[in-house]
Amino acid sequence: MSHESPESHLADDWEYTLQVPSDPMAPCIARRTLRTIFEEHGFLELADTAELLTSELVTNAYRYSDGPASVRVRREGGRVRVAVWDTNPRLPVLDRVPSALGPDDEAERGRGLGLVQRCADSWGGFALRDQPQGLVGKLIWFELSER
Repeated sequence: MSHESPESHLADDWEYTLQVPSDPMAPCIARRTLRTIFEEHGFLELADTAELLTSELVTNAYRYSDGPASVRVRREGGRVRVAVWDTNPRLPVLDRVPSALGPDDEAERGRGLGLVQRCADSWGGFALRDQPQGLVGKLIWFELSER
């Protein structure tokens, strides 16, 4: 008979995918889902940042694409990668991302990628076209590392 704790059954590396409709509630649902994942896997120190950045990317997916989106959260070793897919293949224009302390700091829009740049350990994105599965759109991802 094994005397392992419930936590020992949680895999070291894990992955979750959340499908969200094109709905104004999608960012809230994604934030709460991520919070639960990070809490249950003992990544509380990364939860606030992951929630903020995921909310920004899901909000952009809702605003700038016509279809559903998905959020994939994956842990590998000491880092967690969050990727948000949406149906719009157009990548954001990087030279329009506001500077960290620019005059647009009070703007209500256009700050999401600036936050990702500033808060993530690494990030990127790419367009999806002519995929064998018929998948189109874009994928924007970021990584956070345990400190």
